[in-house]
Amino acid sequence: MKKKFFGAAALGAAWLALLSGCAVDDQVSSTTMEQATQPLTCMSKPECDAWWARAQVWVTNHSEYRIQTITDSIIMTAGPSSGKRALAYQITKTPTNEGTATIGFAAHCDNPLGCSPNPWQAGADFKQFIRNGPGLRKAATPQAAPAPALAPSGVQVSPLEQPAPLNLESQPGQSATPLTPQ
Repeated sequence: MKKKFFGAAALGAAWLALLSGCAVDDQVSSTTMEQATQPLTCMSKPECDAWWARAQVWVTNHSEYRIQTITDSIIMTAGPSSGKRALAYQITKTPTNEGTATIGFAAHCDNPLGCSPNPWQAGADFKQFIRNGPGLRKAATPQAAPAPALAPSGVQVSPLEQPAPLNLESQPGQSATPLTPQ
């Protein structure tokens, strides 16, 4: 009887240590939390349209679930599936009378050990992408870059960097219809 009690206590302590270890890994920096909770407000119809298109691209590229609903005011994925750590997303656009709009972000999973990626980090990444668009990248090799043009004064001008292409076809569970931000 005593052996069973100590065995169960040891198993419980091991389980608690495992859960504690997971909780430590899911801690979020204050900077990430600040970025994730900052309001995302576009200031004009063209900007709001561009940001909404970027939101759809971001969700398409980051969700393991297929997009279930897309309208002028909501982008929502399927999910979450029971026990999966993958995030399901719900993005909302709420217009104001002044011609601006606020874009909301929600992400959740259905796993008691936490989500992957962390919802706070996903929110910070989403908002950075919406505000700044796709990152710029340099040409892969110097030979692939076009030769710099000479300005009339003889000063060399380097070519403008181009946005990195988005590869939507390689994303799991996504449509092959290309989506690009405006």
